[in-house]
Amino acid sequence: MKTVGEPQIRKDESPIRPIRPVHVAAVRASFKHRENGVVDVRSTEPLADYPDRVTDRLKFWAAQAPERIFLAQRAHSGNWETNTYADTWKRVRRLGAGLLQQGLSADRPLIILSGNSIEHGLLALAAMYVGIPYAPIAPSYSLSVREYGALEHVLQDLDPGMVFVQNGSLFAPALRAVLRKNIRVVHHGSAPSGFDSIDLGDLITTEPSAQFAEAKADEANEQTGPDSICKVLYTSGSTGFPKGVITTNRMLCSNQQMLRQVMPCLAEAPPVMCDWLPWNHTFGGSHNFGIALHNGGTLYIDHGKPAADLFAETVRNLREIAPTAYFNVPKGYEMLVANLRADATLRNNFFSRLQLLFFAAAGLNRRTWDDLRQIAFETCGEEILVVTGLGATESAPFALSTGVEGSSAGWIGLPVPGVDLKLVPVGERTEALLRGPSITPGYWRRPDLNQAAFDEENYYRMGDALKLVDVAELQKGFLFDGRLNEDFKLSSGTWVRTGMLRMRLLAHFDGLLQDAVVTAPDRDYVAALLFPALDSCRKLCPNLTQSSSASDIISLPEVRSAFQERLQSFASQNTGTSTYVQRALLLHSPPSMEAREITDKGTLNPAAVLKNRPAALERLYQEPSPDDVLCVDKPSKE
Repeated sequence: MKTVGEPQIRKDESPIRPIRPVHVAAVRASFKHRENGVVDVRSTEPLADYPDRVTDRLKFWAAQAPERIFLAQRAHSGNWETNTYADTWKRVRRLGAGLLQQGLSADRPLIILSGNSIEHGLLALAAMYVGIPYAPIAPSYSLSVREYGALEHVLQDLDPGMVFVQNGSLFAPALRAVLRKNIRVVHHGSAPSGFDSIDLGDLITTEPSAQFAEAKADEANEQTGPDSICKVLYTSGSTGFPKGVITTNRMLCSNQQMLRQVMPCLAEAPPVMCDWLPWNHTFGGSHNFGIALHNGGTLYIDHGKPAADLFAETVRNLREIAPTAYFNVPKGYEMLVANLRADATLRNNFFSRLQLLFFAAAGLNRRTWDDLRQIAFETCGEEILVVTGLGATESAPFALSTGVEGSSAGWIGLPVPGVDLKLVPVGERTEALLRGPSITPGYWRRPDLNQAAFDEENYYRMGDALKLVDVAELQKGFLFDGRLNEDFKLSSGTWVRTGMLRMRLLAHFDGLLQDAVVTAPDRDYVAALLFPALDSCRKLCPNLTQSSSASDIISLPEVRSAFQERLQSFASQNTGTSTYVQRALLLHSPPSMEAREITDKGTLNPAAVLKNRPAALERLYQEPSPDDVLCVDKPSKE
């Protein structure tokens, strides 16, 4: 293993500057080529031993560091409410006994409808401790919609024995729409009227004694093991209703050991994290929550979010809490950079003891990347190592990662210890398949999905395409080459690589474009639906008032001219019919969470955008072209 010092070799052309020392491994792999063109890639470092159960680490830290804070959240007073490891251990066992007393079991799971909180964390750990699967569900399924089809599907699929909501009155409309009469509701705060409900405090069993309750929970825990189901994570369902990914003790524990071996710094000192990422997703709920628990760290629950009306809370928290490692999605980093630049208190605190930056879920644009490096260097005279990788809910999620060399746009590194990567040719591209202890055994009560998800050697099909950074230097690893099921052919038969095209388009617009959806199969040319970055568009027109609507902004000649020029220059640099956008339409309404166009992580769901906006799609290909559609002259090939 190596430790970051100075100087470091960049994977791009940015300046070489000192990087704050941090213990991170150099990820290396062996390559084996089969006669049929398949390539097997495996880490050269074996996976070390790991615990049998997630909650084994809670027991360990409760004994080793009982007074250390494990979970913290803002109270209504504004102060931090905290739970130590010792208190968490005690409450988890008593809550586990309470869940058993309520009749929950491996066949009668718990469903959690509310977002991140100490109470959510305690109930989740309690369920895992006594062998009860639980399913955390995106709060948007209950609170941000008028129709509850997705929530009803999840309830029918999971068939839970109990529901937990943080604030009953907020969830009452959704519960009335979907909940069967025989399912009891646990609440913290207000009770949902009209339901058989119990306060979370009353669920903590102390009858006939606290010691008896803890002993019953311990007895149930002894019956669990590596293959016991901890939770069921429902994927966003971009092309249909959500499906439940089974997540076991073995998956979560092996994945945390993989993280430790790639980033030993996480284990060398208890990490301090301030994190908003939702626990109903694998990044926040398995990866980040697990890092804190497995390594005896402290997780400050950030109730902010990368959204215009919620990010101020994230800033408030990061002005107080100095993380040692920071995890986010690209949208979160984009908003963070703007605030770091403007707020000296924020940036001084944020970088004061930060060792590591990690991003996932989408590509980080070059402008944000460069700004983050520059601000760090200006603040503390050092850059912070940036790590990224590739994974999925089905891989718990950590599977491929960059290491000590840092990262760059599109680069995802090599498979981590314990994960076998199989590369299978699919036409001109290569699909990634995974196998190892961190891979799901399948989908909750959906054996029909397993056959398509796994190949004959029991490798999980990611649906992602990878390509080598450099065929002459295999240890440089892989680049993400897009989603196979998102690519399409033009009427000419030419393939359009939508993922790569979208990434290049966003980079070319340099902050003017929030996101883009590339369209559409069997047409003569590539077109795109564009979500403009309205704040950047406003800067093109200094005389605009704050009351100007999105429609007003995107209709202005200065804005349309800027987009027209960028589209034309993009075409001049990418002259193939599948590599530039011939027509584009600026959308005045942002992606809708209710319509599943954007996920809780802030990432775009292109399939949902295309499905929900047929009129916009039709306008792109209408003849003659409507006035609001931007058209690009066909570039000449040199």
